[in-house]
Amino acid sequence: MSFWSALSAESRETFWRSLQALTATRIVISLVLLAYLAFDQKDAAGTGHHLYTETCIAYLALAGAFVLASVYVRKHFLMQVVVQIAVDIAVISVLYMAAAASRGSLVILYLFPLAGAAILAPRLLALFSAALVTLFLLIDSLYQVFLGMAGMPLTQAGLYGAAFFAIVMVVSRLAAKLIRQEELAARHGADLKIQQAINQIIIADVDDGILVVDRDGHIFAGNPAAQHMLGLANGDSGFALSEVPALEPVAYAFSEWQQQVGPAAGGLRAAFVTVKPYRDSGGGGDAGTAAWSGRRDLAAHLKLRFARVDTVDEASERCVIFLQDVTAIENQAQELKLASMGRLTASIAHEVRNPLSAIGHATALLAEDLHAPGQARLLKIVGDNVARVNRMVEDILQLSRKVQPNGDPLLLGPFLNELKTEFDETQGVANDIVWLGNTGAVPVRFDALHLREVLINLLTNALRYASGGEGSIRVYVVTDAAGGMELHVQDDGPGITPDVRAHLFEPFYTTSSKGTGLGLYLARELCLNNAAMLDYEYRFDASGFGVRKASGRFVISFAQPLGARGATSNRKATT
Repeated sequence: MSFWSALSAESRETFWRSLQALTATRIVISLVLLAYLAFDQKDAAGTGHHLYTETCIAYLALAGAFVLASVYVRKHFLMQVVVQIAVDIAVISVLYMAAAASRGSLVILYLFPLAGAAILAPRLLALFSAALVTLFLLIDSLYQVFLGMAGMPLTQAGLYGAAFFAIVMVVSRLAAKLIRQEELAARHGADLKIQQAINQIIIADVDDGILVVDRDGHIFAGNPAAQHMLGLANGDSGFALSEVPALEPVAYAFSEWQQQVGPAAGGLRAAFVTVKPYRDSGGGGDAGTAAWSGRRDLAAHLKLRFARVDTVDEASERCVIFLQDVTAIENQAQELKLASMGRLTASIAHEVRNPLSAIGHATALLAEDLHAPGQARLLKIVGDNVARVNRMVEDILQLSRKVQPNGDPLLLGPFLNELKTEFDETQGVANDIVWLGNTGAVPVRFDALHLREVLINLLTNALRYASGGEGSIRVYVVTDAAGGMELHVQDDGPGITPDVRAHLFEPFYTTSSKGTGLGLYLARELCLNNAAMLDYEYRFDASGFGVRKASGRFVISFAQPLGARGATSNRKATT
């Protein structure tokens, strides 16, 4: 029983199937023996013929019983094997004795039970069966010699016995090797199932999203966190990221990573994207949009990392996209910085602003009395630095004011035209550098003074990096079928690198030696005060500047305007 109890459930099932195959083969052999009887009419009335016939019929009946037992009586496996092998040896021995001239051909039938014993029974039992058969052949040969009858020579019987032992040993070893391999495969399969269950629990429980895609961006699988971040419903797969408008930023970042790392690289690289709400117009849509059955009210700022899975060929290539929602992390970091700045605001207002005013006033008085060029230059340096420090103080103080915005509707067309004229005159730039496209026909909810400050900041930054050619700075409005409006500010300069993008809206972070690092942060805070959102998006433009290249733009997503819900104009963008 130790032989049977040491086997796994999978191996036991394999043994039962092998026993059923053995019993089915036994029926075929018994039928062949009966068919042989029908063609052999020699000694038809003899005693041997009747014994042969009765034995074959009994063997066929027993074979049927063994089939039923192996199928319906799934217990006592070793006992069933021993009984069947014993019956096989006994039947073949009776047929061997009943046959006269055809004994030599019946000896081959012993291979059937011996091979079955070598496969299904322990090796000791199989060798015992081979020993019984060999002893029977030797005893029968000696008996035939003793009676002086023509029979199988003793040497031939010994050779048959040696062949049976050799066959049993070889088949038994091969069967044992196969059993060990199957046991090893079963253990590995069980370990793999356990590991898969553990991985599923871990992947389902982690906060970071995990998305599996092919090299073309077709989604194969994603954990619950990824489905939540991207707005995918459970089971959404089979479509490409680029087919869904709301997931275009993820598709672009993935495509850019593939171009940079190359087919043989497998490193990780971070990218930051914003997945904004996708407002469906209710009509049709392409295949990708139809397959994307998730929520349409999702907005998340995501950090993406990419990894390539080692596969045997390019056709089965898979990549993994790791997604991390950094919105809460950014807000927490900004809150910590604001808490520190709040404690410094009072001292800055009293200890810094008042001395600055005194220095500025004294500088103005000295400028009235000192007219030498060298002295005037020094006074100008003092005045410029006083103005710069005073502007920094004003920016810091403005962080704590949080003035409630004006809720009156604002038409962007007249506002943007007036702002462009003022910006051109103030900055001294040509009239054709800043280009205004579609400005929308629906008013937005945004305080005019706040929006002016935000756009002046964005246009100033764009002017610093733009080429200065005609239309090098572009301002336009994008609307969708649900009435959602976005104001895009884009220049033809180089895009912001991912490292800078990670800290773009953090206070006091700047790449300019003359900046305070508060401009973009204040712009985003003013947008938040007006229930809007300011972000930087990477895009792959095919128009606007005449060439297809990667670029980026600042996007102000306005709150749903009053009276605009249910608009039916198609999404459009004049770029």
